[in-house]
Amino acid sequence: MRFGLALFMLVWPLLGLAGEANSKRIYGLQEKVHIHELGIDLPAKLDTGAESASLSARYIKVFERDGVKMVEFDLAVSHADREKWGITQDQWDDVQLPLSKHVRIKRRAESLAGEETDYSRRPVVALTLCMGGHRATVDVNLTDRSDFQYPLLVGAEALRALDAVVDPSQSMTAASPSCDRGNADNNTKEAAEAQ
Repeated sequence: MRFGLALFMLVWPLLGLAGEANSKRIYGLQEKVHIHELGIDLPAKLDTGAESASLSARYIKVFERDGVKMVEFDLAVSHADREKWGITQDQWDDVQLPLSKHVRIKRRAESLAGEETDYSRRPVVALTLCMGGHRATVDVNLTDRSDFQYPLLVGAEALRALDAVVDPSQSMTAASPSCDRGNADNNTKEAAEAQ
């Protein structure tokens, strides 16, 4: 009897982990992501080593409109990429969204020059990301990523919100983003069902 109880106590946590792992969705290192607020699909790098998500943006300006802090920016992707991905001028030029907050992001040592500080201050906006058929609203900081291959970096925080697991041996494994593009996030239906 004691052996049975001891065995049960050892196996019980493993059963919970197996159930948790099965609820996660497996994605490749790169995936196509739909950004609801911009109405565009972008290729993204999924990076478990980065905590936050980043979107490539230039000409970033913070301003206030009717008592609400806003941020205006241009999506920083090349003309050729905008054409290839079907991004129209109204989707990339002078984008205006509510400002959620500012964050301090640690900069890479090799990117520092002279007396620069090792942190940069970036504006953050809430964006609804859809990967495959799963959606979540996450904080995304704005920075110029035009030197990188992927204009969108999806970090660990967003990956957790999307219940995502990354298999670095895979790429573009999810189907094209297929979330209902009229709803705000994937937790809405689940929250309604839980009540």
